[in-house]
Amino acid sequence: MSSVQAIGSMMSWGVMGPAIAIGIIGAAAMFSIARNPSAASKIQVSMLIAIAFAEAVAIYVLVIALILKFAA
Repeated sequence: MSSVQAIGSMMSWGVMGPAIAIGIIGAAAMFSIARNPSAASKIQVSMLIAIAFAEAVAIYVLVIALILKFAA
């Protein structure tokens, strides 16, 4: 497997986890807001923090892919 294929595979698999996690986080937040609309502001803040942490994983994968592309 060439390095370009390895990087492409790593990027595709590395962003699937955060994408699924962000979808689950958003769905859970919507269900929670539907059950308790008065707590919407607290739920939204927690949701945004959780989404930021999930997105950080995808950014780490991108950084590693760029390091492999330009250093190797």
